[in-house]
Amino acid sequence: QARLVESGGGLVQPGGSLRLSCAGSQLNYYAIGWFRQAPGQERAGISCINSIDSSTYYADSVKGRFTISRDNTNTTVYLQMNNLTPEDTAVYYCAARFGAAAYLWESVYEYDYWGQGTQVTVSS
Repeated sequence: QARLVESGGGLVQPGGSLRLSCAGSQLNYYAIGWFRQAPGQERAGISCINSIDSSTYYADSVKGRFTISRDNTNTTVYLQMNNLTPEDTAVYYCAARFGAAAYLWESVYEYDYWGQGTQVTVSS
């Protein structure tokens, strides 16, 4: 069973950067997705890193600005977020799916385990 803990959220000015962390154990066996949920909106998938080959996926809204990666110990997955805008303000969650993710990686129903979330606020 994967236990996930997010960290790294906070307040940042537009154009700034943050790096979120998702900590767990043996994360190499899991596809790890990052989701975000703004007030009044549904939780949306923004990125995923696959098990086995660590292939990556991005939503169009973050492509070219966000980068997902794993550390070499397979205990942490990162989401580097650059050029942040107020539209990126949300609670960010990481989630784990045992095995590989596929074309439904953006769906909340594809994941079995969730972290508690970390708030990201982009404001001047």
